[in-house]
Amino acid sequence: MKILIINGPNLNMLGAREKEIYGETTLADMNNDIANFAKEYGIETVFYQSNIEGELCGAIQQVKSTYGADGIVLNAGAYTHYSHAIGDALGSVKVPKVEVHISNVHARENFRHLSVLADNCNGVICGFGADSYKLACLAIKGILDRG
Repeated sequence: MKILIINGPNLNMLGAREKEIYGETTLADMNNDIANFAKEYGIETVFYQSNIEGELCGAIQQVKSTYGADGIVLNAGAYTHYSHAIGDALGSVKVPKVEVHISNVHARENFRHLSVLADNCNGVICGFGADSYKLACLAIKGILDRG
């Protein structure tokens, strides 16, 4: 089983930006931690990050053809709140999808409370730091194991 983990804009700046919200762990360190965790559950992970909306759409659309993945964990960053293009891309692929956020978006600014992506995902996990990604991997594994 393989899961594509996609990170959107500004997540490449983890460890350097807004440490009081996102902590000091870099994206590379977080990805390594997620990969090691997932491996314990028989999950292979592949990671993709872009600050560009169209590139995120492309990665979603290529989940099977390019990445050979069975599911998607997506942190679209600020695009979560207004990118109908990413929402449409999610709706176009028939794999389990989980939206994740490092912070609890519901405890932050009002604009962060709306997701235009959630309707095209199996679920949303937020507020658990990097563990949000780990929980999403387990959720996708559960969906795929149930068939």
